[in-house]
Amino acid sequence: MESMLFASSQSPSSPSTILSTQNPNLSSTNHHRNQIFSFSFRCPLTSQSKSHPPPAVSCCASQQPNMTAPAKEAKLWGGRFEEGVTDAVERFTESISFDKALYKHDIMGSRAHASMLAKQGLISFSDKDSILEGLDQIEKQIEKGEFVWRTDREDVHMNIEAALTDLIGEPAKKLHTARSRNDQVSTDFRLWCRDAIDTIISHIKHLQVALVSLAKKNTGVIVPGYTHLQRAQPVLLQHHLLAYVEQLERDAGRLVDCRVRLNFCPLGACALAGTGLPIDRFMTSDALGFTAPMRNSMDAVSDRDFVLELLSANAIIAMHLSRIGEEWVLWASEEFGFITPSDSVSTGSSIMPQKKNPDPMELVRGKSARVFGNLVTLQVLCKGLPLAYNRDLQEDKEPVFDSVKTIIGMLEVSAEFAHNITYNHERIQKSLPAGHLDATTLADYLVHKGIPFRTSHDIVGRAVALCVYKNCQLRELSLDELHGINKIFDEGVYDYLGVENSIKKFSSYGSTGSECVAAQLDFWVSRLDLNL
Repeated sequence: MESMLFASSQSPSSPSTILSTQNPNLSSTNHHRNQIFSFSFRCPLTSQSKSHPPPAVSCCASQQPNMTAPAKEAKLWGGRFEEGVTDAVERFTESISFDKALYKHDIMGSRAHASMLAKQGLISFSDKDSILEGLDQIEKQIEKGEFVWRTDREDVHMNIEAALTDLIGEPAKKLHTARSRNDQVSTDFRLWCRDAIDTIISHIKHLQVALVSLAKKNTGVIVPGYTHLQRAQPVLLQHHLLAYVEQLERDAGRLVDCRVRLNFCPLGACALAGTGLPIDRFMTSDALGFTAPMRNSMDAVSDRDFVLELLSANAIIAMHLSRIGEEWVLWASEEFGFITPSDSVSTGSSIMPQKKNPDPMELVRGKSARVFGNLVTLQVLCKGLPLAYNRDLQEDKEPVFDSVKTIIGMLEVSAEFAHNITYNHERIQKSLPAGHLDATTLADYLVHKGIPFRTSHDIVGRAVALCVYKNCQLRELSLDELHGINKIFDEGVYDYLGVENSIKKFSSYGSTGSECVAAQLDFWVSRLDLNL
């Protein structure tokens, strides 16, 4: 399983560094799981510009793993055990093959914890300095690809702590004072998810910019609007594209809300009951950029609501992107012909030489299933767990890593596709007469004449039936033919017929009228700080 790695800045409350990582060595039989991915990110919404899109998730070049596995050592928790675990148990229970992605955040948490222990007099300042220097060295080793991840050390926490002990000796054994892996992993994971949220939001903005730019290029273009995938009313293409921008804004808002709720610190909750040692949880919370410590130690180590919220938000994003993908795949088909993707975002067929397929958006549609599945996995994982921590929660990492990686890929390729499609104005224009798109506007005309809407609906329905019989459009009916349906019609009716006239008649707030859409577009240009 591929995992992901976020870089954290020196100021944990505002992640913005760019980290290049290597594939660390792993002395394990699970080499197929040791690929680490890295991406950089910027803070959401305000800092991202259209000329500097958020960077892609990049697969780092693999290094040859160190195949010389050191001899097994006693577990750090092994004092009460008389024999070691079997190889099968070790292989089954290890998590280092994927949770090493948390190393940056684990080291960050350990730095804050060591500093707090020293301030509280639980370790000496000399030991604290040794610990911090040792953690710096380990971090550099990991980033250079020189660190050996050991399966017998189980997870990222034990690997780093044991390596620190190898490096600096006795002071390292004091680092775990007033800390359990239960609160440690929850802290690491919250920090990772917090950075993930910032990264996803920056990619959402990039797609919004792409869609608004596409809208600006297609001023005045009218397309059929659909309900039930049947032609309904004419709409401006700009209005249509901005509907997706609105959906993405809600997606970003859900992530912002999730970030607010997850930003509370579990560190110091220990295994489940807290500690009798004089620690300062507020100090570590502040140092890590959290709002405050979590109030209840049992909740602190067992809560995965923040993970479920992130996965739920990602699932909704995936659903929106899948809908865009479905529409663009349909509109690129010969049957619609409304858009033409460039060759740079299309693929061909191994057997049919003429084919040009919008494969990226088909995969956007398909990969949404993975994101939905990751959410369901976590829901099922958590549904039967009694308080407090349970080892089942080890299984919460990989679905989240996969969900975040997949969502970022989907957002990135959707923006790339938007930058590389052309709307076929002539083909769209030729398609507009079909479907009597101006029928509802004709009903509005009758309402203006004082006819109750239900009666107007019936009158226009009979007019449409006449058009179907004659194979013509509503605006092609003569005034005498309209009088044959109802004498209320006069010459003014033709100001309401035809898609261009229909568009002119829309005036309600948020509608597809030209002035309304222009206002919507101006709002988004300003909101996204664009210079178009």
